[in-house]
Amino acid sequence: MTRASEPPTARADHRVAQVDEGELLLRYRDKGDRGAFDELVHRYERELYSYLRRYLGDASLADDVFQATFLQVYRKRHLYEEGRPFRPWLYAIATHQAVDALRKAGRHQAVSLDAEQTSHEVAAGSLLQLLEAEAPSPTAQLEHEEQREWIRAEVDKLPEHLRSVVLLTYYQGLKYREVAEILDIPVGTMKSRLHTALGRIHTAWQQTRDGKEQSGDGRA
Repeated sequence: MTRASEPPTARADHRVAQVDEGELLLRYRDKGDRGAFDELVHRYERELYSYLRRYLGDASLADDVFQATFLQVYRKRHLYEEGRPFRPWLYAIATHQAVDALRKAGRHQAVSLDAEQTSHEVAAGSLLQLLEAEAPSPTAQLEHEEQREWIRAEVDKLPEHLRSVVLLTYYQGLKYREVAEILDIPVGTMKSRLHTALGRIHTAWQQTRDGKEQSGDGRA
């Protein structure tokens, strides 16, 4: 199994291309359909690798964890429950593998639940507005892209337990309950971490804008 992209003609045949992912895993588990497993890898090689690359901050390590994730999918295939959404199940495995990789690399950050409260809670839409705001002119488009890059950099600075909820929620588009399941935490804790993360980004954004205005670098 490799993550390297293959031409469409080299991957699983058309009979599995439109099959539900949970059904693909069941086909592989129960019938030994290797094409079904290859299709799962193909569907997630870009999306999951992108998530791991951002989570780990290291392309080589992300590639290793991607491989380890699907090795665990293979090993845990008997634990998959028919009818269970496959994507959150896969992301739970991938996130656990990423945490283990960081721990082994000496980069694991301990989580303190006492530090989850913040006085800077903001609406979840605040980050989305910066990520998805329309840019009607070339100048606005440039500013919008600069904002997106700034946000990406700030997300990367967050502690691991806060960064993960932002990545899974906003970049991977998972629902709150799915993120809570992936991280094996209550939904309330997940929301608290998300608010804390957004609060930190919002505060940093305000400080950055205030600094530009004070230095005269702000755009009219």
